[in-house]
Amino acid sequence: MEILKVLGLNKVYGKEENQVNALRDVNFTMEKGEFAAVVGESGSGKSTLLNCIGGLDLPTAGKVFLDGEDLYALDEKKRTIFRRRNIGFIFQAFHLIGELSVEQNIIFPLLLDRQKPDKEKLEELMEVLGIADRRKHLPGQLSGGQMQRVAIGRALIMRPMMILADEPTGNLDSRNSRDVMDLLVRAARHYQQTILMITHNMNLTSDADRVLRVTDGVLKDLGGKRHEKLS
Repeated sequence: MEILKVLGLNKVYGKEENQVNALRDVNFTMEKGEFAAVVGESGSGKSTLLNCIGGLDLPTAGKVFLDGEDLYALDEKKRTIFRRRNIGFIFQAFHLIGELSVEQNIIFPLLLDRQKPDKEKLEELMEVLGIADRRKHLPGQLSGGQMQRVAIGRALIMRPMMILADEPTGNLDSRNSRDVMDLLVRAARHYQQTILMITHNMNLTSDADRVLRVTDGVLKDLGGKRHEKLS
């Protein structure tokens, strides 16, 4: 089942001699439950791609469909609500709220959407991520790996269709990077979610079903292993 469709995506910054073509006619699709990694040099356009797909940055031209919904046909308010309910974001910087506990940080998107947290689902998610025993801790009492687990939990709590991860292990050492990747993939597979991840670390692409490369705003599909859907 096709979950993401990107058509003719372009993003231009600046004008005339200062013009930068960050994205050039990008086209690709993703199936539900697929995990794709995007690689490329710094400044190649991969973060711009992620931001346009996630509705954080307006493309100059092109369309993004998520589960058939034309993201940029929605007005800003509706797009914000749609993004909050259907897209989970994980960043290199954890962006946790320092005054809130682990549990409170995870359920924060639900509270923004005026939803009551499901205690059983919350407990299951924290168990999957291995942070149930840290539920009352503040971010400042956690290691980097633990903070990123909380950030993953926050991204997954709404059970979004799509997870967009921008260098999710960039602030972690190699051991924590591997642990976090394993958890991200296992959790997303468990909840049948689709992942699009940016990384500069080619070692992390071994988990991906497909690898995409962005060079000067142009996207190329490098292929990868066939995705075996979980029952």
